[in-house]
Amino acid sequence: MDALRIQGGKLLEGTVEISGAKNACLPILAATVLTHKDCQLNNVPDLVDVKTMVKLIESLGAEAYYEDKTIRISHKAMSSHEAPYELVRTMRASALVLGPLLSRFGRARVSLPGGCAIGNRPLDQHLKGLEKLGAEIEITHGYIDAKANRLVGGEIIFDFPTVGGTENLLLAASLAKGESVLRNCACEPEIEDLADCLTKMGVEISGAGTKTIHVQGKDELDGFEHQVIPDRIEFGTFLIAGALIGKDMTIKGGLRRHQLPLCAKLEEANIQIESNEDEGTIRVKQAEEIAPLDIQTAPYPGFPTDMQAQMMTLLSLANGTSMITETIFENRFMHTPELNRLGADIRIKGREAAIHGVSELSGTTVMATDLRASASLVLAGLVADGTTTIRRIYHLDRGYAHIENKLKALGANIERFKEE
Repeated sequence: MDALRIQGGKLLEGTVEISGAKNACLPILAATVLTHKDCQLNNVPDLVDVKTMVKLIESLGAEAYYEDKTIRISHKAMSSHEAPYELVRTMRASALVLGPLLSRFGRARVSLPGGCAIGNRPLDQHLKGLEKLGAEIEITHGYIDAKANRLVGGEIIFDFPTVGGTENLLLAASLAKGESVLRNCACEPEIEDLADCLTKMGVEISGAGTKTIHVQGKDELDGFEHQVIPDRIEFGTFLIAGALIGKDMTIKGGLRRHQLPLCAKLEEANIQIESNEDEGTIRVKQAEEIAPLDIQTAPYPGFPTDMQAQMMTLLSLANGTSMITETIFENRFMHTPELNRLGADIRIKGREAAIHGVSELSGTTVMATDLRASASLVLAGLVADGTTTIRRIYHLDRGYAHIENKLKALGANIERFKEE
């Protein structure tokens, strides 16, 4: 199993380019199921989750060619409507093929998904929405079985903003008969990117990125060529790396408008961020003194839960006590014992974390528990005194494309190795 070894204290300097967004790429790959015509997706990140989704659609009968940040897909020979457990168990986003399969073939059999163990993330909003469009659904032997002669447009009101639910129903409604109205939708940029792609396929969509989305379903959809937006979570992670230990670091390709709450909080913590819109770059430097913050995660456009762990690493070195309240997932503080092993002083009570700033972190061996926790430990290792070894980094490879190579190019002393 791979691990990372980091010799901390090396200042980061130079330019890093942000990869395409995993959370935009995965639903767009699911969207290819909706058409028998050829599709091309550009700016694709080289990630385990992306490769898993490609394998999944290949298991359905598609032909996929993945080379140099580009995936070309043909579903002409697609014959299966079943997404098997072996592929779905490792990645929750695999459930996004449910809506497209059902909408195109009138039948879908999808294993209940896996993913990071960060809390309860049920699919009930997905299933209730599909039933509103006319689907008959049963859950037996760990599989979701869904049937419909043809989905029919309707009104769907989500109990709460759900990114996956919004995406799945947006996909399903694209081939449904008539208009669908989705209310209380999630508003993330990745949903807007999916809607942009579906529009290229011929779907009439309005309101993506707002609470209410109107979808006019079509009888048949075209293929597409589409460029994936930059990954705002990778962008935010490198912003924090620069804030922690950046001598003069430039980030290329990140979109500040997708991380406004994070940028606002970093500036409140005395971090210097300079944007150059003409060049599409952002410069960030290490703060002389990090000010403490109060943060509450919230659905977009609030402070992202996917940046909570990384921000906790930064605030571990703040001059004072910070508070983080996690409102999205109930088990998203699992990284705190590992940060405390590195010398942080973090105390958890329910969904609140009190972070008492310390003067320095010290390297040791830690274990990653989920994707964003892995990133927080990498950040801690970069700034810690001595050597930090991070085990179980397969989580990291699900969401960050070759992060050790990008950090090494900035001057970090970091290496990947196989544990015996």
